[in-house]
Amino acid sequence: MKDVRIGGVPEHFNYAWYMALKQGRFKPHDINVRWKDYFGGTGQMTKALRENEIDIAVILTEGIIKDITEGSPCKIVQVFVETPLIWGIHVAEKSAFKHLSDLKGRQAAISRYGSGSHLMAYVNAQNLEWDTVKDLQFEVVKDLDGAVEALTHQKADYFMWEKFTTKPFVDQKIFRRLGDCPTPWPCFVLAVRDEFITNEKETLKVILKVINSITAGFKHIPKIDTIISERYRQKNEDVKNWLALTEWSQQNIQAITVEAVQDQLLKLDIISKKIPFEQLVTNLDD
Repeated sequence: MKDVRIGGVPEHFNYAWYMALKQGRFKPHDINVRWKDYFGGTGQMTKALRENEIDIAVILTEGIIKDITEGSPCKIVQVFVETPLIWGIHVAEKSAFKHLSDLKGRQAAISRYGSGSHLMAYVNAQNLEWDTVKDLQFEVVKDLDGAVEALTHQKADYFMWEKFTTKPFVDQKIFRRLGDCPTPWPCFVLAVRDEFITNEKETLKVILKVINSITAGFKHIPKIDTIISERYRQKNEDVKNWLALTEWSQQNIQAITVEAVQDQLLKLDIISKKIPFEQLVTNLDD
C-alpha cells in the first residue's frame, strides 16, 4: 500500500478530505492517505513541503506561488476552491478601534511570515491606499489561539483570518470584525512536491479523482450544513451562508490567474521576481 502525506488547515473547507478518509475511499486503490492538520496555516505548510514532511498541501494560492518563486520544489496541480477566501479583519472586542482607518500603522497579528494572514495584510493595505512600507507592522502569533492571546493582551492590534472560521470568536465577543477583504483570486490550490509528481504521478491522479468526486457534489450531500455546523462548532445559518458563497473546483489553475497573482505580489514587493507559468503549474495529463 502506498503511503501519501497530505496537509491542510483544520477548517470546513477541507471536510471533503475527512469524508474521503472516514469512508475509506482511497483504500480500494491501495493508497494509505495520512492527513495532518496545520493550525499555523500556509506558512507552516510551505515549510512542511520544503522539508519533505508532506507530499501534498491544500494551500492558499498566493502563499504557495510566493514560495515557489523563492525556490520551493513544488508545483500546483489543481485548484481546490475556486471562489475567493473572505478574510475578516478583526480587533479585540474591548479595543477602541471602530473603523478600518484606525488600524493604519498598527500592529497586525500574523501566523508567520509568508502566511496568508501576512500576505493579505498587504492586499488590505493596498485596498485602503496605505503605504505598505510605513503603515504595516507585524507580530507573529503562530495560529488562531495565538491571535486571541495577542489581541486580548494588546500585543497586536488586528488579525486577518477566514471570516467563518473566526465567527464563533466574534459571537463570543472575543473579536469584533471591522470589515472583510476577499482574495482577488481562487483561494485554495493543491500543491505537490516535484519528487512526488515525478515518482507517483498515477497515484496522484487517483487521489485527485477521489477527492474531486466528493467536491463535485459536496453541496448536495444530505444535511451537510448540519454536519459541518456540529463538527466545526459554527451556527447553522453561518454554514449555510458559507456554502452559498463557496465553489469547489476540479480543474487546474489558469495561466491568466497565475499572472494576476504574481503581478499583485510583485506590486506589493512580496516577491522579487515573476517566474514562468510552467515553473509554477503542472498539468498531470501531459
